[in-house]
Amino acid sequence: MSLTLSEVMRIAALARIAVTPQEAEAVQAQLNGIFGLLEKINAVDTSGVEPMYHARDVTLRLRDDEVTEPDRRAAFQAVAPQVEAGLYLVPKVIE
Repeated sequence: MSLTLSEVMRIAALARIAVTPQEAEAVQAQLNGIFGLLEKINAVDTSGVEPMYHARDVTLRLRDDEVTEPDRRAAFQAVAPQVEAGLYLVPKVIE
């Protein structure tokens, strides 16, 4: 697939990009180069290749899901301006 100059100008108009004819020719060459690369990629036989979720073989280091911090809720609520039933009270912002 390759783009014509009129198609490049139409795409630029749709994107609301001001493009001079010289710029359009340069963009046309760049886009046609990209389309050429995509055609080469699509020509490769990938029927025996298993899909991957990442380019590298990545494994996550897992740890046990356990509490590592002490419970400091009472200390934090002791210095709060207003607390009720274990909840922080804040002034009403939206009426």
